[in-house]
Amino acid sequence: MREPEIEILCSQLASYYVFPDTANEIAKVVRARLDEGAYSDVDDEEFAARVTADLQSVNGDKHLRLLHSAEEVPETGQESAWDPVAYKMEAELDAFGVYKVERLEGNVGLLEIRLLHDAEIATPAYVAAMNLIAHTDALILDLRENRGGDPHTVALICSYLFDEPVHLNDIYNRPEDSTHQFWTLPHVPGPKFGGTKPVYVLTSARTFSGGEELSYNLQQNERATLIGETTRGGAHPGDRYRVGPHLKSSIPNGRAVNPISGTNWEGVGVVPHIEVPAEEAFEVAYEKATSNSSN
Repeated sequence: MREPEIEILCSQLASYYVFPDTANEIAKVVRARLDEGAYSDVDDEEFAARVTADLQSVNGDKHLRLLHSAEEVPETGQESAWDPVAYKMEAELDAFGVYKVERLEGNVGLLEIRLLHDAEIATPAYVAAMNLIAHTDALILDLRENRGGDPHTVALICSYLFDEPVHLNDIYNRPEDSTHQFWTLPHVPGPKFGGTKPVYVLTSARTFSGGEELSYNLQQNERATLIGETTRGGAHPGDRYRVGPHLKSSIPNGRAVNPISGTNWEGVGVVPHIEVPAEEAFEVAYEKATSNSSN
């Protein structure tokens, strides 16, 4: 009964997955599991969970998933299952991922971002947040609950933390067979925090994808001290595609390439400078920030 969905999924893997040879291996696994009856007599939600486990069994790519959607996935006539109208409403209700921004005692800025929403719609929120903390003496950037997001938004935030142009990251895109460079922006609205005051980035084992890129960019450029836990390890951005009325695939079609390290954090995570349990990271960072700002 699940053969049509598996064949659609395997076709999407062949067309889009960033590593074509690996896509073939993954397709063999899920087809074999189908033949074994692993997907028989289960509802869409359980089917998605089982297929996701099998998709990730070959190379551990945490971005590669089959997702169950309670809402019906519309047939748009296009490959992508992206719904920009629904996404914009979701982002607005999420305050564009900006969970907290405040000035702590000792003139320390705190910015907690849980999702890096698309720069196309979220830029005003990030500009406002970065302007608010611009004149603090030290910044704590809390990414412990960050699930990822848009590399353009990562570049925007980084642009407030450097004084000179910085080449932050490259992303290779397989369907286009092209590489896109990400640099700090030549101009940003309002005052910058700047490139000299201390920045502390809080990480956890849950920090993922775009949150990892933001951490990694700052680490590789020696712009921040990372405090907390090694991150989750997902460096392959992608798109979502319709598989069925309540199923869509998340297929990585790109990979990050850092211009300094020549590689990325896929499968290994970003290792902090100071390893402590995530729940202790803020206290460690705040102590460092206040001792720095009082000197």
